[in-house]
Amino acid sequence: MINGQCTVVPPKSAAAFILVSAPSPTTPIFVGNVPLTTNTHSVDKIVAAFHNSLRKTLSFIPPSMQNGEIAVRPSLDVIWNGAKRWSTTAVGYFLGKRPYFHHVNEFVRSVWPMVREVKATSNGFFFFEFNTVAAMEEVIEGGPWLFRGQAIILQKWEPGMMLRKLQHTQVPVWIKLRHLPVELWTAEGLSTVASGIGKPLYPDAITRGCTRLDFARVCVMLDISSKFPKHIVIMVPKEEGANRR
Repeated sequence: MINGQCTVVPPKSAAAFILVSAPSPTTPIFVGNVPLTTNTHSVDKIVAAFHNSLRKTLSFIPPSMQNGEIAVRPSLDVIWNGAKRWSTTAVGYFLGKRPYFHHVNEFVRSVWPMVREVKATSNGFFFFEFNTVAAMEEVIEGGPWLFRGQAIILQKWEPGMMLRKLQHTQVPVWIKLRHLPVELWTAEGLSTVASGIGKPLYPDAITRGCTRLDFARVCVMLDISSKFPKHIVIMVPKEEGANRR
């Protein structure tokens, strides 16, 4: 690679060549595990490494031009087939300094035994692949989770998800609503009561099924500068004049 431009490695035989697309000047290019630099390498060695690195045969899909730029258009089948690989994955990042990968890996495997694999990106996002969708949802609903005092923001992976950290003036928090009258165990009732604490998002699965009546568990969005109330008052209207069914 010379000055970040596209470089063609000349072959010994005119019948074969390797074309490497232009990277940024600081991006190293590898053919297999052989670094492609301005240093001279045996072309045979590079070609062998290239062929050895292939696991599946790829095909050329002609791109198109959009407003003077090269555009590629993967089909919906391509997207959905690829999405199946990540259907049991939760994506998260930590508020504060990014912890070391091996510390996170050890931690989640001790508290989430249903995790199949942990992956990470260089900008601080962690991908937690679970055995089942139910296991993933159980962990997401089981939060908030703390790692050495640091909160992790978790959400289900979705196709097209942008890995972008938000400026957090608000955080999602799971709250327990105790002594809640059973007639308020509805979407409207839970929304009304939970709104006294923050912006209601959703209840957990047990609350939705009304299988545990000691408390309702609801995820709400809280302003980080707001004061968390110890209790709220539920003012039930008198039966006369109230719209009851």
